[in-house]
Amino acid sequence: MKRFVAHIIIQAETPIKTGSNRLDFFRDMPVQRDWNDLPMILGTSIAGVLRKEFDKDYADKIFGDSFKHNDGENKKAKGSSLIISNALLVDENGNVNEGLLTEKSEFLKIFDNLPVREHTAITEKGVAKEHSKFDEEVIFKGTRFKFSMEFVEYSEKDFKKILEILNRPTFRLGGGSTKGFGKFKVIEITTQEFNEDNYENYSSSLNHKLTQNQNINNSSDDKYDEYKLELTPDDFFMFGSGFGDEDADMTQVYEKVVDYESGKLTDEKILIPASSIKGAIAHRVAFHYNKLKNYFVGNENAKTGEDNDAVKEIFGHKKELKNKEELGKKGKILISDCYLENKDETKVFDHVAIDRFTGGAIEGALFQEKTIAQKDKINIKIYLEKGIEKDKCLDAFEETLKDICRGMLPLGGATTKGHGFFSGKLIKNGEVIYEK
Repeated sequence: MKRFVAHIIIQAETPIKTGSNRLDFFRDMPVQRDWNDLPMILGTSIAGVLRKEFDKDYADKIFGDSFKHNDGENKKAKGSSLIISNALLVDENGNVNEGLLTEKSEFLKIFDNLPVREHTAITEKGVAKEHSKFDEEVIFKGTRFKFSMEFVEYSEKDFKKILEILNRPTFRLGGGSTKGFGKFKVIEITTQEFNEDNYENYSSSLNHKLTQNQNINNSSDDKYDEYKLELTPDDFFMFGSGFGDEDADMTQVYEKVVDYESGKLTDEKILIPASSIKGAIAHRVAFHYNKLKNYFVGNENAKTGEDNDAVKEIFGHKKELKNKEELGKKGKILISDCYLENKDETKVFDHVAIDRFTGGAIEGALFQEKTIAQKDKINIKIYLEKGIEKDKCLDAFEETLKDICRGMLPLGGATTKGHGFFSGKLIKNGEVIYEK
């Protein structure tokens, strides 16, 4: 029986979140780590997200199926034809560490302390929901992982189908894909075919060199529409970190990126989190949907926040406890984090709270905020599944994106003080549909 083995190296284009269910005194959601305390991606996670991309019959053929009982006839379970290894961290030498390390290199020590993202749920009024703050650990953008795929019953057609999915811009690994995590690109694929004679000499090590190099061709995904926002800041913007520094109480969030060429982390880059953009868009979609459907104040259908039909359709929703028949549904939108070069062009604003009765400053209420002042163009890509079912949902979504380009929907923090306004154009599937 022929066997076909492929080694695949991927690189994170956005941070990746691989939950571990471990308890941690410092983080609510730490990432999965291997025996060397290095980040990893479980092979079961890769197999799971790959399987859901196929229809059931084809998925059963490749990934196996369970025992079934159809029309009184027993059907034997079928094992998987595809074996996927865990994806291990690639070190500065292009290898993975499959044994125990007595001492980590300076490069591997980078991953001892990973970025932590702060989140809080937002109410329909646009303010933080009480007791809803949490944080999650993520793996640096730029991190590389290597894993293997072994076909027991090899078919070149099946292998090409899987490679096509891995190269789609909409394919994500790990959790939080609708919050900007999990985007990656394939940077190397090597393969080798084995028969019964030479398979005995095959090593399952990911550091074993395979003989054939495969071409890597990016593929599109006809299940999604691609929206691209090309934005220019009107003045200042700030996506808050939740922390201060020596200059201000409120600062922009920054994040470093792994650079394999230098074997180090880059300087801090300006981060525009996809979760912040998603929250602003969801809030405005509810407004436009109610407006387009003529659901005004007093109408029982005029719902906001998570109860709005358009928000449920596009952004998904949790299972309704009141109505057990309504199951939870994953969102149909994919937004990626955006990174900008940090040019240290900032502006600090001083503020003080005012006593509404006396008109004087409140003692001890002086604070500062440090905003980003540079005018670099920002490109934000958003993917939305085709076939939005509910009437006016797609119209409400596109009007919301146009509002951002019009300067009518600010992004980031301190928007009530005039920050976070942009102008630009909206491109859908390569065609400009709005420009200011």
